[in-house]
Amino acid sequence: MTTATKQVLMERMEGLRQIPAIPAVLTPLLRYRQQPAEQLDAHKVTDLLAQDKALAAQCLQMANSPLFGRWRRVDSLRGAAVSLGFHHLSDIAMSCGVLNLLPGGTSELDPIVFWEHSLGCALVCRHFARKINFGDPSKAYLAGLLHDLGIIVNLWVLPKEFRGTYELARREGIPLHEAEQKSLGFTHCDSGQLLAEHWELSPELAEVVTHHHNPPGSLNHTGLVALVQLADLLCRMRGFNYGYIEERQVNLLEESGFAVLAQHCPSLREFDWARLTFEMDSYMDDVHSLVRAIYPS
Repeated sequence: MTTATKQVLMERMEGLRQIPAIPAVLTPLLRYRQQPAEQLDAHKVTDLLAQDKALAAQCLQMANSPLFGRWRRVDSLRGAAVSLGFHHLSDIAMSCGVLNLLPGGTSELDPIVFWEHSLGCALVCRHFARKINFGDPSKAYLAGLLHDLGIIVNLWVLPKEFRGTYELARREGIPLHEAEQKSLGFTHCDSGQLLAEHWELSPELAEVVTHHHNPPGSLNHTGLVALVQLADLLCRMRGFNYGYIEERQVNLLEESGFAVLAQHCPSLREFDWARLTFEMDSYMDDVHSLVRAIYPS
């Protein structure tokens, strides 16, 4: 983002005053999960989550979903921590926290559709990372979940402008970030960058939020950014989109993120994409059902 773009964006957003704050219990959770694995205490996580009754209830409902490997019901956060482990429980907490950031009222972009895309992308990122032996699957999940934070910013602070942008994208069948650039002069990557800085997100998550449509623009975490770009495209093409169909053909092997990620994971060039899309389809219904069950109407 250029200095001029940032200045214009800051002026339009009135110094970030309208942007929602990250839920209080998630701030220490984000910092806590950066610690070495041997220093993590699942009980400390459950104590944090228990401070927010509504969030705790959503977490428990989500923890019992087949999407997180639960086939026997758990009735407490501590039970979920024992059954799922620290990282899965914190992933669930972050998922519910992002859900609660969406503004109420009417919008061209259905909040349920947005959250299905974010959750779907998080799950695909985690699954994809495991398949290609890429780093920490839990970090990949969080990156996929948070990559579109800038859309939340735009929904809050530029609702009328974003409504026109969304209509342009839907009418022309073009990617949302291209419509944003046409109508607003910046994209949700730019506004997301400001929110990432405001929240003091970790450097790798900030780069994902800022560069997930342009992995070569990332400086230090190109592999993770590229993984999110490919997962995001997969989701948009397979039904986890923004409520409209993009009128274009996508060849993942020609995307900028593919070449970047292949440098980190050489086995990617032999990857079975057909199998991955089949596995995605197998849990799409579960994502739809889960989001509609816990989204606050």
